Amino acid sequence: MALRKAWRSLDRATVGRAPDAYGLVEFGDAEGTVVEANAGLLPDLLREELSYGDAEQVRWKRAQSAAHAQQLLDER
Repeated sequence: MALRKAWRSLDRATVGRAPDAYGLVEFGDAEGTVVEANAGLLPDLLREELSYGDAEQVRWKRAQSAAHAQQLLDER
C-alpha cells in the first residue's frame, strides 16, 4: 500500500531537509505514480535518486532502525 503522505519535489532543498534517519521512501513521477520504493538511510536514498534516477517527487516515512525500514518496505 502506498504511503498516505503528500508528495514533495525531489530537489536539493528536499534532500537537505530529509532527516538523518532510516525510513521507507517512495519515488514518484510527475503524475504522482509510485515508480520505486526503497528502505534505508533517507538522505542517502534521496541523494542517489536525485543524482541517478528519473523520479520527480518523493515521500517518506521514518523508521526506528534499518530492520524497521525494511519491514515497512516488505509490508507495502
